[in-house]
Amino acid sequence: MNTLSAAIDGTLGRLTPPTRAVVLILFSTLCFTSMHTVIRYASTEGQIHPFEVAFFRNFFGLLAVLPFALRGRAAALRTKRLKLHALRGTMQVFAMLMFFYALSITPLAKISAVSFTAPLFATLGAIIFLGEKVRARRIIALVLGFTGAMIIVRPGVIELDFGPTLVMTSSAIWASAILIIKSLARTESSLTITVYMSLVMVPLAVLPAALVWQWPTGEQYLWLAAIGFFGGFGQFAMTEALKVGETHVITPMDFTRLIWISVIAYLAFAEVPGLYTWIGGAIIFSATAFIAWRERAVAKAAMLAGIEKGA
Repeated sequence: MNTLSAAIDGTLGRLTPPTRAVVLILFSTLCFTSMHTVIRYASTEGQIHPFEVAFFRNFFGLLAVLPFALRGRAAALRTKRLKLHALRGTMQVFAMLMFFYALSITPLAKISAVSFTAPLFATLGAIIFLGEKVRARRIIALVLGFTGAMIIVRPGVIELDFGPTLVMTSSAIWASAILIIKSLARTESSLTITVYMSLVMVPLAVLPAALVWQWPTGEQYLWLAAIGFFGGFGQFAMTEALKVGETHVITPMDFTRLIWISVIAYLAFAEVPGLYTWIGGAIIFSATAFIAWRERAVAKAAMLAGIEKGA
């Protein structure tokens, strides 16, 4: 067991796995919300291009977790699934570049609400690529979820914003990464998954950053380090939550991001989420929560049927 996981177990060890997963995902959402806020500030007030911000997010994120990975004779770096780590990291570079650029041009609450489509894309991907059975209730939930996204974006009613379009594309890519994370979590520690993400993404992210590069000032380095810190530990907490908790427990907690970001965006940038953002976000959240609950119910029923059959 790696040192960082051991520290978490020492702090949350007395909690049941579902409760521990809830605490971890709440911490993760707060970290990611803080990261998004700092990204907005760095790319607008700080005048740093989002591509360069993305590079430093990965660079400082790697520095935040690397000391833990190098302990115990670098046990966290041992893996037999390097190709899958590389694929996941490559996909996330493209998703991150799109998402970070969207953060610089779109209200934070709208971005947060649209990003809830990631679990919907993950469910759709599981159906298409993993051959999962398509049930009527799941189809209805998917349709409702994407309807919620359309309520936020409202194409044809208002001019289609480039930012939300980038976020939805990013969410589709991120959904594929979620499926890979779930596969990796069967054999890899949360620290191994997090470290290899940064090891792959840092050299890839430096390429687009080089096209817009400007050396940060001392104050800008502090903001960029904060982005990496929040991102690194948010990623680790999310991966750990996915590992110790069931999806139907974790998914509803993700909606707290819209609450966090609404409060912070108002205090930091005087942004007030529109009514359509809340309505669409609530519909998307309800759809993803229902899908998670149904998947758990179906899995439990299948397990009980297997037990009865073998009895």
